[in-house]
Amino acid sequence: MTDRDYMERAICLAQKGRGWTNPNPMVGAVIVKDGRIIGEGYHARCGELHAERNAIAALTESGEGATLYVTLEPCCHYGRTPPCTQAILEQRIAKVVIGSRDPNPKVAGKGAALLRQAGVEVVEDFMKEECDRLNPVFFHYITTRTPYVVMKYAMTVDGKIATRTGASRWVTGEESRAMVHEMRHNYMGIMAGIGTVLADDPMLNVRLEGKKSPVRIICDSRLRIPENSRICRTAREYRTVIACGRKNRETEEKASRLESMGLEVIFLPDSRGQVDLRQLMAHLGGQGIDSILLEGGADLNDSALRAGIVQEVKVFVAPKIFGGAGARSAVEGLGVEEPGQAVNLRLEKLSKVGEDILMEYKVNIGEVRAGCLQGS
Repeated sequence: MTDRDYMERAICLAQKGRGWTNPNPMVGAVIVKDGRIIGEGYHARCGELHAERNAIAALTESGEGATLYVTLEPCCHYGRTPPCTQAILEQRIAKVVIGSRDPNPKVAGKGAALLRQAGVEVVEDFMKEECDRLNPVFFHYITTRTPYVVMKYAMTVDGKIATRTGASRWVTGEESRAMVHEMRHNYMGIMAGIGTVLADDPMLNVRLEGKKSPVRIICDSRLRIPENSRICRTAREYRTVIACGRKNRETEEKASRLESMGLEVIFLPDSRGQVDLRQLMAHLGGQGIDSILLEGGADLNDSALRAGIVQEVKVFVAPKIFGGAGARSAVEGLGVEEPGQAVNLRLEKLSKVGEDILMEYKVNIGEVRAGCLQGS
């Protein structure tokens, strides 16, 4: 086996923590001695041992003189667990091969430097691109303290998310719908607009065994959410945050009733009495919510793009055509006046899911904020 084989194994191990490590990163580690893997591990859940310590705990023989392959720079500070650099030095590991650099100010090169100072050979940026792909959420959150937002929607080939009557079940097939529940597990929050709640009365949970449900976040400027909705009735089972844009006697009284049912209500108005999405992201980030799957509907999708809070777009395209001038599109609002003002995306991945196609894009945040869509 080669260095690349060992790091690829570490990457595969890291992915086992997907959805469970947030707001920590996914990390995998492999320890090799004399051409043999003698220990391996990954970060399984936030608050539990890091990948390096799990790999050390799994050692089948002494780690002295071995090489450690790890997808992210080892930590060198005390958090919920002791520093991994300490464990590496205790085992007298001779060489550490690192994939991604850790942007966390508490680490940020200090872990590698500490190991070098102790006489350990350190190789950085090995398969960096592949390792970086594990943790876009962590890298964004640790540097901005706001959630990484993924806009997800399903549409027909002619770009419709619902028919002219508003019917939207089901645009895509069973395989795509199952994948959406996997996505919900992967992110800490799921956000929708009040229009979605009023139209569909959704649960916004995960209906897959062994997976966790995200924090539900509803943008509801006028606090119109029905108190008998499934969202409200299940608030004690699933943490639910309602963001309101208008604070008056009526909304304050309703907020009190909702809070007695177990919901959290926050008032974050912008100048128009709508929910200030940037303030909302700062608030949620401050609570440790590192990522959000946005299943917002056409209006909230538009507002999110205007606010510049979207980092990624995932689009399921079904082999169907609805037609109709009144059928809804995925992003509505005023739109742009000229093609040059469009929100630009970069295609990252294209895959087939059952009979549907999944297109995954990164958003050019700088262009969204600078463009006309922002001020339309």
